[in-house]
Amino acid sequence: MDPSQSYLLLKRAVNVKAVVTPRWKDEKQQQLQLQIDQLDEQKQQLETQEQRMVAELRKQIIRPDDPAMAQQMNNFQLQVNQRKSEILERRNQILLQLQQVQLLDMDQEVSEGLIEGFCRIEMGDNLIRKMQIEVLLRDGIVEEIRGEL
Repeated sequence: MDPSQSYLLLKRAVNVKAVVTPRWKDEKQQQLQLQIDQLDEQKQQLETQEQRMVAELRKQIIRPDDPAMAQQMNNFQLQVNQRKSEILERRNQILLQLQQVQLLDMDQEVSEGLIEGFCRIEMGDNLIRKMQIEVLLRDGIVEEIRGEL
């Protein structure tokens, strides 16, 4: 290794935090409400498909007492009910998140997730400190970078 190039570029996870502001709260609530609306629409579409499929299956049934047809109808209903349950569970999770957002105090810091970034390390650097970095945003603007660059 050439001593003049005794450094390494490493990929690292950068923790992104946001300061709770009225604007942040409004945007977060709108995002969550949009997700709820989309789930409601998915559930409605699923129910419409279910009604069509049940009607179609009933048309195809020659003998209503045929165990194979009854089993097919049962399997279909189980799949639809499972999908409805998944949608409702996800909807309830988002509603809980919405309530939590409403209860947050102004100027509180909340985690927004992780992004990847690169850092340069050289001989003698403290790798642990280099890997621990955080970016603080206020309404989308970088307010502070915490940790070793």
